[in-house]
Parts: sequence; C-alpha cells; structure tokens
Amino acid sequence: MTTDVILRHANGDCAILNPFGAELRRWRTNETELIWRKDPKIWDQTAPVLFPIVGWTRDNRVRVKDQFYPLKLHGFAWKKKFSITQQDDCSVCFTLVDDAETRRLYPFRFRFDCEVILSAGALRFRLSVSNQDDQPLPYACGLHPAFCWPLAASSSIHSIRFEKEERPDIPLICEGGLFSSATRRISLYDRGLSLTPDLFAQEALCFLDINSTQIIYDNGAGQSLSLELERFPHLALWSKAEGEFVCIETWTGYGDPENFSGDLYEKPSMQILSPGATQTHSATFKFQTN
Repeated sequence: MTTDVILRHANGDCAILNPFGAELRRWRTNETELIWRKDPKIWDQTAPVLFPIVGWTRDNRVRVKDQFYPLKLHGFAWKKKFSITQQDDCSVCFTLVDDAETRRLYPFRFRFDCEVILSAGALRFRLSVSNQDDQPLPYACGLHPAFCWPLAASSSIHSIRFEKEERPDIPLICEGGLFSSATRRISLYDRGLSLTPDLFAQEALCFLDINSTQIIYDNGAGQSLSLELERFPHLALWSKAEGEFVCIETWTGYGDPENFSGDLYEKPSMQILSPGATQTHSATFKFQTN
C-alpha cells in the first residue's frame, strides 16, 4: 500500500494526497471538508490527474504515425505511481516519467510533474509537462477533483458562476464518450448556473474554450470555492446519481470528436510541445466564507 502524503499549514488546514495517481484524497480548511469521501459503489476516486490525454478515445485507442496504441479514457497518469521529488510541510511535487509500460500506450519520452501547494484556505496545483523526446510531444492534461455537494452541509441551491459571459450551448456527449457536433442549451443566467441532479442526466457539461479564468462554486449559504485558472481553456462539470459530489474539471484538451479518426498530432485541442520544452498549467482553489 502506498503511504499518503500529508500537508499541514500552521492555521490547521490539511491536505492528504497519495503518490498513486498523485491523487488528492482529502482537503480540509476552516474545519470544512471539501473533497468527497469516496464510495466505491458509486465512484472509486476523489481527484484523478489526467495525462497524456483527456476524455475518451475512439475505440479506446489513438493513432500516431500510422500505428495504433491502446490509450483509453483520461490516459494513464491516474493509474501510475508517481515519485516524490520534493516535499516540505506545505508542498509536494509528484513526478512521473515514461517507462516501458507507458511507451506501449504512448510512444514518447516525457516528464510529468504535479506540484501541490497548501496555503491558508487555498490549494494550488501546477501541472508541468516536459518533452524529453527528439520529436514534438502531443499531450493534454487536466484535474478532476470531486468537491462535496452539498458544500459545508448547506441545504441551499448551489451554483457555478463564471467570471465572464460563456456560451450556453455545450457539446452533446454521444456513445463511447465522443464529442458530438450537436449541442444542447443549458440555462446560464447572469453568468451563473444552478446545480441540480438532472443537469448530469446526459453526461458531463463541457464548456470548451471558455472566456473565464475564474469560476466560483457557491453553496448559497455564505461559503464558496473559487478556481483561478492558468492555461486551462476548458472546464467540465460532472456528477453521478447518489454521489454527493460535483467534479469541477479543468482541461487543456478534450475527448475525440465523433467524426475524428486522425493522428494524435491532429486531434483538436492537443498541445504540441517542442523537443526539450516545458509547459505549465495551474489551478488554484480557494475556500471563502462571505
């Protein structure tokens, strides 16, 4: 069993993570638990880290230069044990590098760092991708944290509020998790979306190429969780029936479009990283009491 990493702040805040998948297991601030306690009967995860793809792939495989590789939903980082390359009381850096297993799924040499920093009332994630290959590296990465819903035991209607105006038409998710060219309209009022279980009856809500870099998850009773994003152009909301959580997912890429069968280099929204280059994507979560 892999030993948890516990981050503690002087004010009493605490975060617990596990090197397997670099997964956030718990985050408590102001005596409030923010991450759902997983129930394997509903969903056996709390906050998977996504790399080197995000979303579903057609037929559970990708093509690179006329060869197919069995790369499936959200890639493989969430199923791999990371090394701990830096740690102190309030921060940790988990690192994943390619090995024989990853190269059978994704034929590239890379380094993937997930740095987590705990501060008073806040938790910051920095995902850094380094291309250690001699060819361009196509990748996507993301965060998939499941926050408690209800948040802070509030019985009020919860909502998501965007910093800027966003399109109310979002892609339909079709069979196999592929993105349809068809859309469905959701009710965004004054840049806000009320959260109700029926919203997720047709799979996740995926907001592509968003205008906002700040999003607020509000419990309607004076507490909220804000997200500040850097180089995460897409946002998804997801939940499951009977699961007391809402996933607020930050993505650099997304699942295969239903009409896409091309090379991984050609897939929409993939980042292409030059040999020797590094790119960083960050998200900061802050809990606030109004």
